Amino acid sequence: MQALLTAVITWLSANYSLPANYDLPSIRFAAPEEIALIRYGAFGRDRRQAAAAYAALGADQQRSIVSVYDDRTKTIVLPAGWRGVTPAELSILVHEAVHHLQNIAGLTYACPQEREALAYQAQEKWLGLFGRSLASEFQIDGLTLLVNTKCLY
Repeated sequence: MQALLTAVITWLSANYSLPANYDLPSIRFAAPEEIALIRYGAFGRDRRQAAAAYAALGADQQRSIVSVYDDRTKTIVLPAGWRGVTPAELSILVHEAVHHLQNIAGLTYACPQEREALAYQAQEKWLGLFGRSLASEFQIDGLTLLVNTKCLY
């Protein structure tokens, strides 16, 4: 996994304004429910609020949370069963590696959604290398990208 992460970080730094920092993140695997709870902060101070936010999501939204990067522990959490053998699976790692590099560089954003813009852009470019896209592999269309990457408040 270290060689793969090193290659991904090198690719990201060559294609985007991200530092080539080889302080690699930890990797672990989890069930989709745990990934979503991590995403919504269920292991932080206000677990009830995070659990309520997760429960309020529709089933489609719960399923759309594929992986997560934990800034605090510098850990990429991938779905159980992830093997990294398809362009789509590897693109998930690319997406989360962007967040790791953003975190290590101390980059700040107006809102969590704004931080997603570069991660989705890199993921789309990675998939494009294989003739695929976010739409074809994850059913993420332009409107979904807009909502997931803009501060809407």
